[in-house]
Amino acid sequence: MNTPRLAGAALLCAGLFSLPVHAATLCTLLADAKSGDILLRQGSCEQRYTPASTFKIPLSVMGFDSGFLKSEHQPALPYRDGYVDWGGDNWKQPTDPVRWLKYSVVWYSQQIAQSLGEEKLGRYADAFGYGNADFSGDPGKHNGLERAWIASSLQVSPLEQLAFLRKLVNLELPVSKRAQELTMKIVETSAAADGWQAHGKTGMAYPRKADGEFDEEHPYGWYVGWANKGERSLVFVRLIQDDKKEPGTAGVRSRAAFLEELPALAAAAAPASAQSISR
Repeated sequence: MNTPRLAGAALLCAGLFSLPVHAATLCTLLADAKSGDILLRQGSCEQRYTPASTFKIPLSVMGFDSGFLKSEHQPALPYRDGYVDWGGDNWKQPTDPVRWLKYSVVWYSQQIAQSLGEEKLGRYADAFGYGNADFSGDPGKHNGLERAWIASSLQVSPLEQLAFLRKLVNLELPVSKRAQELTMKIVETSAAADGWQAHGKTGMAYPRKADGEFDEEHPYGWYVGWANKGERSLVFVRLIQDDKKEPGTAGVRSRAAFLEELPALAAAAAPASAQSISR
C-alpha cells in the first residue's frame, strides 16, 4: 500500500470539495469493484455505526433469497393502521420492492424482518460479513425485528459496508444469484457528472445520548453503493455527521454531496495507491 499517495488523495479531496453546511465527513471509501483494491480512504472507517436505511440493501438480498420478495414489484403490500408512518404520505401507500427502496419505507422492512426472524437475520448477516449481526434490538425491549438497524443493536463499519457491496456487485454473496441480481435492479440509480451513474441507498439515524435518548443535533448520514462509467466500476461508502440540526435528512445531503464530488474523487483515486478490501 502506498500510504503517502492515499493520504495525498484524501487531502486533495478534502480541499477540493465543500461539505454540506455544518456536517463533517466521518469516512469516504472508494474501491475497484473487480479487484477489491481500496483506491481512496478518507477519515476513520473502522468504527461501527448504525446502518439505518442502508440496511435495506442486505435486507433485500435476504428477502429475495428467502422467497418473501418475489420480483421487482411483488409483493405489493398495503399500508395498514398501526404501521410506522413518520415518512409521511409516501409511506401510506401500497408498497412493492422498488417503492420500498425509493421511499425508504420502514414498515415494509419490518414485514421482511418479521418473516425471517431474529435468528435467520443474524445467520444471513454473519454470512455476509455485515457488522456485528446483532438483531436483538434495544436492551430489554425485544424490538429487534422492528428497529435493530435503526440506532439500535445492529452496527456496521464503513469498511464492512464496502466489503459487502463488492461481494454483491460481483455476485459473490453466499445466496442465490437471482437474489443478488434482483437487489441490484431495485437499488435507485442517480446520475452524476461526467457520465457517472451511481446506484445506492441513503440512510439517516440519530446517535444515542448517555441517557439513551436520541441526539437530534448530530444525525449520521450514509450513502453507499456502486458507480459505473464505461468499463470502470467502483463501490463506495460515504458517512457524514451533522454538528447541528439541519432541515431535511443527513442521508439525502450525504448523497447530494457525494454525487457532486464523484468525478473528481474517482480521478483522484489512483490504482497505484490501493490496498485490498478485507472482511
